[in-house]
Amino acid sequence: MTDLQVAFFIGLFGSIHCVGMCGPLAFALPANSKGKLWLIFDKFIYQLGRIISYTLLGLLIGLVGRQVWLAGIQQSVSIISGALIITAGLARIFKWSSLYMSNASKPATLINKAIVYTLKHKWGHLVVGMLNGLLPCGFVYVALVGAVNTPSVASSAQYMFWFGVGTLPLMFAAALGSGFININVRRKLNKVVPYFMLLLGVWFVMRGMSLNIAYLSPTVNVDQSICR
Repeated sequence: MTDLQVAFFIGLFGSIHCVGMCGPLAFALPANSKGKLWLIFDKFIYQLGRIISYTLLGLLIGLVGRQVWLAGIQQSVSIISGALIITAGLARIFKWSSLYMSNASKPATLINKAIVYTLKHKWGHLVVGMLNGLLPCGFVYVALVGAVNTPSVASSAQYMFWFGVGTLPLMFAAALGSGFININVRRKLNKVVPYFMLLLGVWFVMRGMSLNIAYLSPTVNVDQSICR
């Protein structure tokens, strides 16, 4: 499985969580009264705004990731990243509240205020989607951990783009259906998500260990020429 495929599936499975957390914002956006086609368009560009923000975050994290690759420490970063993802997954399973990422409340508050201001002045679904993409989110952090392990700025941006595309089907369908997924169903699906995080974390650790297992944990051959 390639990095971009992993990114897509992180987004796809993570969107189960996103519908519950970010879905209410998408549902609260004013509907266009010009007809169904305009409604679909507005909901789509809202999703597009989120993907744009994720891609920009990928560009930023890629600047860090490139330095990691040039330093030749990507294997260690992959193992550490995997350990962090496993810890996050276990925290959700065993409800270790002290490990939840709550230190981002101030940025979240600022972005929420910007979203409210935007909605009040009807600046459009695209801007709100971009602001929503900047909201602190556990699965965005997981995706960024994967993006920092990519070898270039462009590949990091592509990683986050495909993560965003992975979130699109369920989020778009939920926005159009105004929460067609029953809350009890969402709760059951959310119980599966931490186990997916554990599998993802184990994959990152194994990839960093370079066990020479094709696709799962290939040996990393560092091209010394890129470090010159």
